Amino acid sequence: MSVVHCFTSASFSYLDRTRVLGETLQRFHPDWKLWLCLSDAEPPGFNFDPSQEYFNNIVRITDLNIPDLTRWTFDHDVVELCTAVKGQMLCKLLEEGATKVIYLDPDIALLEDLSEIISLLDEQNVILTPHQTEPERDRRAIIDNEIGSLKYGIFNLGFLAVSGTEEGLRFARWWRDRLLEFCYDDVANGLFTDQRWCDHAPVFFDGVYIMRDPGYNVASWNLSQRMITIEQDGTIRAAGQILRFFHFTKVTHVGEIMLERYANGRIEVFELMKWYRERLAFHAVSGLPSGWWAYGRYSNGSSITNEHRRRYRDGADLRLRYPDPFSMGPAIFDR
Repeated sequence: MSVVHCFTSASFSYLDRTRVLGETLQRFHPDWKLWLCLSDAEPPGFNFDPSQEYFNNIVRITDLNIPDLTRWTFDHDVVELCTAVKGQMLCKLLEEGATKVIYLDPDIALLEDLSEIISLLDEQNVILTPHQTEPERDRRAIIDNEIGSLKYGIFNLGFLAVSGTEEGLRFARWWRDRLLEFCYDDVANGLFTDQRWCDHAPVFFDGVYIMRDPGYNVASWNLSQRMITIEQDGTIRAAGQILRFFHFTKVTHVGEIMLERYANGRIEVFELMKWYRERLAFHAVSGLPSGWWAYGRYSNGSSITNEHRRRYRDGADLRLRYPDPFSMGPAIFDR
């Protein structure tokens, strides 16, 4: 039986989330090989011991052979960067011989096994989960969820499964190439990091399977159609199907507001939230400065704004004159 490779992508600020993901993955799939793609570097004095994490391997962004890495890194904010490396990491695993690769966002937790996904990869090249699987009925939900998907993408790329077939690798290389050049949060111009690209996938590639089971990738954006129930024996279901994994996106901000809006007064969702917060607290990261991200500041300590990043990636003259904008500081934009 072939080894399943599963990876996530994060910065150090999400290390507590990656630990919850790793903990739950090992509970249900201890035989999987787990990878963390890390788009960050340690702050001074921060003690990071990879051997104490749940992952078999940790691959840093500097290990991915991304061309012109310094300029490319500067082009992206933290979310864009942690997303943009996903295609390169996927290709790395497939090109090194992996026959089944699963990506999961760091803020996902498994609540049951994913054996069905593994079986499907024997027949399918790519597996995607749509944000919605049922039409909304309420006008507010249509605006929040259906129109939201029109803006941000039909599929949620917090989950992706790809087989090591020729067609699976063709998909991975296409997605990698798009993310290397166009992985930006620019909804007005038709981009939302990696997601909008995969709207093309069922048309461009053969063997793209759309997982419509409501127990997969449950989150604030589909909770209106996926009522959470907890049975007496502890089994958790979504719309009557076993809840496989929950996507705890932005649990302390917008995601929590949306969960409250669509929980319909049921406490089961908040039981899940309570459990997840407890696991995050258990896996809290000590010694990491608040708001740390190695690529979030110039070498002189001043913050890099998103406006600076946009101006640099769009400015051919800036890119030519300043191959290492991190070391130059914000003054380059005043010259």
